[in-house]
Amino acid sequence: MKRVFIAATKQNDGKTTVSLGLIRNFQHRIKKVGFIKPIGQRYLQEQGVKIDEDSWLIEEVCGIKCGLKDMSPVAVERGFTERYISRPDKRTITRQIKKAYNRVSRSQDLVIIEGTGHAGVGSVFDHSNAYVAKLLRSKVIIISSGGIGRPIDEIVLNKALFEKQGVKVLGVIVNKVLPSKFAKINNLVRKGLRRQGIDVLGVIPYNPLLASPTIGQILEETNYKLFCGKEYLDNPVSRTLVGAMKPKDAIKYIVDDSLLITPAGREDLIMAALQCFRNADKKKAKICGIVLTGESNTGSMIMQSLKQTNIPVLLAENDTYSVASRIYDLTVKIRPRDASKIAAAVKMVKNNVDLNFILKRM
Repeated sequence: MKRVFIAATKQNDGKTTVSLGLIRNFQHRIKKVGFIKPIGQRYLQEQGVKIDEDSWLIEEVCGIKCGLKDMSPVAVERGFTERYISRPDKRTITRQIKKAYNRVSRSQDLVIIEGTGHAGVGSVFDHSNAYVAKLLRSKVIIISSGGIGRPIDEIVLNKALFEKQGVKVLGVIVNKVLPSKFAKINNLVRKGLRRQGIDVLGVIPYNPLLASPTIGQILEETNYKLFCGKEYLDNPVSRTLVGAMKPKDAIKYIVDDSLLITPAGREDLIMAALQCFRNADKKKAKICGIVLTGESNTGSMIMQSLKQTNIPVLLAENDTYSVASRIYDLTVKIRPRDASKIAAAVKMVKNNVDLNFILKRM
């Protein structure tokens, strides 16, 4: 049975996006593909059990039925690390992972194993990514992102940690490369890593769609209240605009799918934003959503006017700067209903990753 461990040089390099793309593409070539994320840090409650978000996504999107609990055997919840340091129990975690993997891999032709963070993550409870890859006897693909120097340095460092555990690195995928620099980086990163004896399996251009949240994701990740526009929570956000200028200046920066964050009292700015319409649809506002900060008078005329639009409005009691900072720092994850993002992930892996090489070398 074939297996491969998907690691990264750091968090948010795109492991899950690449894993999803690999699985969907491999499903056209291989009859039975399984998935497991042995250790998960972001989890949700499903059927009374803590399940890693990425395992749930893969099950829903790829139709993999390996049992959610087995696809996500260890959830690192709040206090997990402190309890482990006080009372270490390496054997129990190892047993959980191995038993879950054995059940997931049963009758499969290929299993994608997704790690969490860089090669050393998990060392604090004796189960680093490098150790887990060794435990499951899997070769590794390392995902990195960005430019030339830093990714190469990080890849070489992570490769050393895996090799210390006796784990073979199959190759690397460099993700999120700016299109304007793609040709240059694609050429140089391959040359640089070839000198280190590392195969480049793919170089993937940055896709702003995958990095952009929807209004619904902002609502899910915050404690803001939904005032109106429930039907339009899947609106994507391409630009975030903070309402701290005069309306005539602000409208210069409003593009299609802009999110406006502004104090609730800035009625002049809100009205100006609502008058900015798309070139392709003169009846549709460029604004995809509004977050009103501070105290809101939900009975005011402007609020009632907003109810008549197709624009979702969120209410946040915090100040404008705090709200803007929180939204900017959100970790954007693909969700099962994000059809356009899923299609983009599958396509970018198909077009930019050497799938034949990966299958041959596993």
